[in-house]
Amino acid sequence: MTVREELIEIRRRLDGIYDRREREAVVLLIFSFVKGWSRVDLIINEGKELSDFTKKEIDGIVDRLILGEPIQYITGNARFYGMDFKVGPGVLIPRPETEELVDWIADDSKGTADLRVLDIGTGSGCIAVSLARALEFADVRAIDLSQAAIGYAEENAKDLKAKVRFTEADMYEWEPEPESLDIVVSNPPYIAPDEIADMEVRVKDFEPHEALFVTADDPIRPYKRIEEIARRGLRPGGRVYLELNPRYAEDVAAYYQSKGWNGVEVRLDSYGKKRFLKGTI
Repeated sequence: MTVREELIEIRRRLDGIYDRREREAVVLLIFSFVKGWSRVDLIINEGKELSDFTKKEIDGIVDRLILGEPIQYITGNARFYGMDFKVGPGVLIPRPETEELVDWIADDSKGTADLRVLDIGTGSGCIAVSLARALEFADVRAIDLSQAAIGYAEENAKDLKAKVRFTEADMYEWEPEPESLDIVVSNPPYIAPDEIADMEVRVKDFEPHEALFVTADDPIRPYKRIEEIARRGLRPGGRVYLELNPRYAEDVAAYYQSKGWNGVEVRLDSYGKKRFLKGTI
């Protein structure tokens, strides 16, 4: 079978699982993982024969994708902020929209060095590592409840030569040193139970629930706890940045305003959804 014929077969099998744009991105990731090919390499080699071994490896990956397994867990890699982060079961896969949160912090911090930053619920370390590389001489610390996530985060920081201090800790129990921080950032769990039915299988059945879901009785509880940590840990003039569930964006903003935060701002993501919040203490 030629590469072209295999491409046709892959697209046929993945039709309906991904939209066309996602499917083509996944196809490229498959060949990058198995053969080390770029998009140009794939075009150049379309007429070549695939070995039986390579075809079997590719077909096995497609089998796993059809069952819902995320391509990032299969390849062990997720792209974020122009860097490759190692990921696997037990760690949330970085999302493109979270890059916009990092951009906001980086833009606000231009020309300021030696900022002390805390990332709450770091997961793969994508936010913490990106900020450690983007900000001038920043002192970045990150916490997460998951031992598996901390393991991935530490490895990513090492591979990407970012200086970040990671701590395995439950944010509901952990306390910061008073007035020791300039920035607190978090992408906490924010999906309510009644939203689960509409989620893709590859998210709800494979990614860690503790990083995704909140309880129905108090869906903004994580944001309330982050507010406590930030209010205690930030110096006067310090900033908090949050990724939001658009459904509860106004609720979170109102809560922070009620606690005395200044300049509370909700920002839209590139899809026009209320996705981020900033406040100043």
